[in-house]
Amino acid sequence: MESYLNKEKPEVRLRAFRAIDDPETCALFVEGHKNVLTSIGVTKVTSSKNEWTDNPGAFVLIVESLDRKKVYGGVRIHVAGGSQPLPIEEATKALDPAVTNLVYQYAQQGTGEFCGLWNSREIAGYGVGSIFLSRACVAISTQIGIKSIFALCAPYTVQMGINSGYEIETSIGNNGTFYYPKLDLIATTMILKDPELLSKAIDEEKDAIFKLRKDLNITRLEKLRNKQIEIHYEIQIPRLENWDLKAAIANTSLPNSQLENKDLDEFDIFY
Repeated sequence: MESYLNKEKPEVRLRAFRAIDDPETCALFVEGHKNVLTSIGVTKVTSSKNEWTDNPGAFVLIVESLDRKKVYGGVRIHVAGGSQPLPIEEATKALDPAVTNLVYQYAQQGTGEFCGLWNSREIAGYGVGSIFLSRACVAISTQIGIKSIFALCAPYTVQMGINSGYEIETSIGNNGTFYYPKLDLIATTMILKDPELLSKAIDEEKDAIFKLRKDLNITRLEKLRNKQIEIHYEIQIPRLENWDLKAAIANTSLPNSQLENKDLDEFDIFY
């Protein structure tokens, strides 16, 4: 099948993998994400260095053409204790150093961050970025083994996070909010404290996520408002026998009190 997206009857694959296991697809993710950020005026971003592609604690979900030649959207889960601090730490520690201690506390049981969510205009309106990638992200968290998930959310995604069981974390920033990634934009810190049980999620989201966990590799006709999209889910993470969450937890450490001085314009947008 060619990489052309049939808008009348779109058909895509939603696939999960560990970043270090698929550098070619990571490169497509990077290019697509960069194009989206540039289109909204965010040009100087931390991820332009793209260290996450070599981070053993980074997991990736992408929406791609069936021939795997084009990526339409994606998201990542970064696990604390990989080769990088979590993006939320890099983005906000200069604004509130307490974030590093907060992450460390959750990291002792295994924590990660939902970050880098994007979708191309080509597939906008089908729910790929707003719903289906987000659900899949929570669904695969139990494979990874983490017990909580951080997220920095734009105002229009806060309610979606609440629907999925996330809670606003008011202990950092201004009751959980930061001016980020630019001074005219606000981001809200949220944490999903029980991704396995989803006790605070609404029934619709909980049921959808549990169904994905039950059938990790399945084709579904997904509907959003008046649009439909056929998604070939392949979210059973390959080569997971090489992943060691205990080693990642052991690799976490209390943060150094010395903060690096960074220009806010250099931070990425992770929501």
